Parts: sequence; structure tokens; C-alpha cells
Amino acid sequence: MTNSELEKRIAVLESQFALLKSEVEKKNETKTPWWEQIAGTFADDPAYDEAMRLGREYRESQKMVYDEDED
Repeated sequence: MTNSELEKRIAVLESQFALLKSEVEKKNETKTPWWEQIAGTFADDPAYDEAMRLGREYRESQKMVYDEDED
């Protein structure tokens, strides 16, 4: 590859990098935290409610196993 070709390729990469960098900076400027942006996404969703119930059940079962080990 010649120097001219390398310079052109580097120029393209630099411009693409600048574009990506500006997009990331725009996203970082968002004042609302990500968790507030998605709040309510699963409102009234029975699948979400079921997942939460199963997760709670699992955590409670692990507490019982841990408590039994302490005896």
C-alpha cells in the first residue's frame, strides 16, 4: 500500500471515529439516567410480574437453604 493510500485510509478512519465520538458524547449529555428513561416499560405486563414473582421465590428459597446451613 502506498503512502497516499494509507493517508486516505487514515483520513476516512479519523472522520468515522469523529462521528462515533460525537454520537457517544450526545448520549452522555442526556440528563435523565437510563433507569429513569426505561421506568414503566413493563407496566401492566403479566410476563414481567411473573418474572418478578419467580425471582422472589428463588431468592426466598436460597435464604431457607442458607438458614438451614447455619444450624
